[in-house]
Order: sequence, then C-alpha cells, then structure tokens
Amino acid sequence: MPRFAANLTMMYTEHAFIERFAAAAADGFKAVEFLFPYDFPAAELKAQLDANGLTQALFNAPPGDWAAGERGIASLPGREDEFKRSIDTALAYTRVLGNRTLHVMAGLSVPDLSRELQREVYLGNLAHAAQAAQSEGVTIVIEPINTRDIPGFFLNRQDDAQAICAEVAAPNLKVQFDCYHCQIVEGDLAVKLKRDMAGIGHIQIAGVPQRHEPDTGELNYPWLFELIDELGYSGWIGCEYRPRGATSAGLGWLKPWLASAV
Repeated sequence: MPRFAANLTMMYTEHAFIERFAAAAADGFKAVEFLFPYDFPAAELKAQLDANGLTQALFNAPPGDWAAGERGIASLPGREDEFKRSIDTALAYTRVLGNRTLHVMAGLSVPDLSRELQREVYLGNLAHAAQAAQSEGVTIVIEPINTRDIPGFFLNRQDDAQAICAEVAAPNLKVQFDCYHCQIVEGDLAVKLKRDMAGIGHIQIAGVPQRHEPDTGELNYPWLFELIDELGYSGWIGCEYRPRGATSAGLGWLKPWLASAV
C-alpha cells in the first residue's frame, strides 16, 4: 500500500509554513517532506511533527546560495569544504527530525569546466556524504532533475544516477526517483522502476506536464502505484506538486488510498 508524504514546500502554501504540518495531518497525511528546514530551529519543526503525529520523510542538504540561483554544490569544484559543512548541518537536523533519508542536490553544470572534472568532484563529495551519514543510519539520495525546470542541472537521467551510485559503492547511497522529472526527460517509467528498484531510496510524484495533482496529465498513477507495490517499495512517496487551487480541495485523488489503508 503506498504511503504518501505531503511536500510542505509546494503544498499548503495558503498557510504559513509552520501551520502546514497541522493542515497536512488534518487531511490524513502521516508524513511530510520539504526542501529545506534551515530557516527554523530543528526543535521547532520537531514539535510540529510530534504535535501532529507526523513522520519526517525527507529534506535536502543545504544547496549553496539558493536565492542567487545555485541548486546544489556537490558537483562544484572548489566548494568541497563548504559541502562537508553542509552535510554536517543537514545531519544535525536529521538527528532531531528523525528522517532516515537526505537528498543531496548535484548543482548546475559549469560551462567552462569539463563534465569529467565535475563528475569526479561529485563522486568524491557523495562518498564523503555517504560515509558521514552511515553511522547516523541515514541514506543519501541523489535526484535526476529535468532541465526544463532547472536549466543546466548536472544530473538528468536515471541510468546516470544509478551508475554514479554503483561507482561510489556506498550501501547508503541511492537514487531519488521523481516520476515527474523522469517522464519529462526519459519516459518509460515502468521499465525504469522495474530495472532500478533495488537502487531507489525515495519516490516523488506530480502530474505531467504542469506539475499539478497526480490525477491530471499524461501519467497513469494508480497503475504506477500498484506496480511500485508489486516491486516491494515500502518507503514514502513524496507529493511534490503544485496544487491547482487550495491544497485540500485537490486531494480527491488521495482519498481512495487513505480509505484502503484503514
């Protein structure tokens, strides 16, 4: 049975961030995820999780200067010390919030540098992150992202992400399989889920192409959810979409799955 986590960065934006935990719980979610927790003390976020009976499924390590357009620093040469500090910061939050999965964003391709050099830096940083997280019981995940949403993003394909994980060869380094991004870049989701499930550490969903609720667009999510179950995935499925209107009003797609879980 699929287990869904509300993405509080994209969903419930009609509420202040700190109020989104209660709104998600009221709609039947048992877990949440979001991009970044760092604007709030970890204890304040933990209090919201506990008050609303929620599990923290995932958040991202610090991505560099987000406001300036950076989208991760793991593949950026010369930023290795900053990257190590970012992992220390993220793991300090996981100790409080309790999530066992941490997303590390690759970053943007640097036009004047070879892809081989960036990939070498990326692998080295991922090896460090996985080693640092292993003693904490945390899995590091990397996510291929389409270049329509983030032009120039370094990691775009599922096979490349799986190859990187294989090369680093850390047991706690896996791929974050975002159905929305994969459909835009590659399609053929079912084949890729079957091929790669052993190396998938987190799944996310959204309608394609507009990134709205998963009951809109070109993907047959009820069929995919059944396949994901058949393949033995037991983790959370993050609902990383932008609601068409009020979040709660658009959750008709979720109600059958909540009813089945009772």
